[in-house]
Amino acid sequence: MSNVKLAIVYYSTYGTNHRMAEIAAEAARAAGAEVRVLRVAETAPAEVVASQDAWKAQADKSADIPVASPADMEWANAYLFSAPTRFGTVASQLRAFIDSLGGQWFSGALANKAVSAMTSAQNLHGGMETTLIGLYTTFMHWGAVIVTPGYTDPSIFAAGGNPYGTVAVAGKITPEAEAAIAHQAKRLVEMAAKLA
Repeated sequence: MSNVKLAIVYYSTYGTNHRMAEIAAEAARAAGAEVRVLRVAETAPAEVVASQDAWKAQADKSADIPVASPADMEWANAYLFSAPTRFGTVASQLRAFIDSLGGQWFSGALANKAVSAMTSAQNLHGGMETTLIGLYTTFMHWGAVIVTPGYTDPSIFAAGGNPYGTVAVAGKITPEAEAAIAHQAKRLVEMAAKLA
């Protein structure tokens, strides 16, 4: 075990980012991190979720996964966020969780911790890069240390070449994307261990 306590915080409407979080968790544990996989609370009305079979199925599938809390953010010394892109920015459910962390930000509890992010969208040019950069802007306000995958492994090129974070087309996590997710999680753990 390393000295890394990693919170993988995700939101997933139909399952893509849930799966990305699971892949990252497996790689991070293999790299020696203690990992908590946490979902953010659903903010859409229950009747809206229930009206779409795939959305309801994902909600039911992840019901036993703990909901992320400010206490989890204080526990962790590294963060990996994963959520879908919505109109060029992160899904509002994840944004709502981030917006609840004002007290932790104010006290400095989010500062000096390694952080990275992943996303998905309907297609490869659906605003993924702006979503990641937008998240990183928030993390800069926290004083966190951003750890992108960059071009540090051939898997990044094979998965589409995004240096900001692994991206996937909704519902289509390729083997190349799986390798890039694993590399990103491992790199995050390595950098977080150095900071810790």
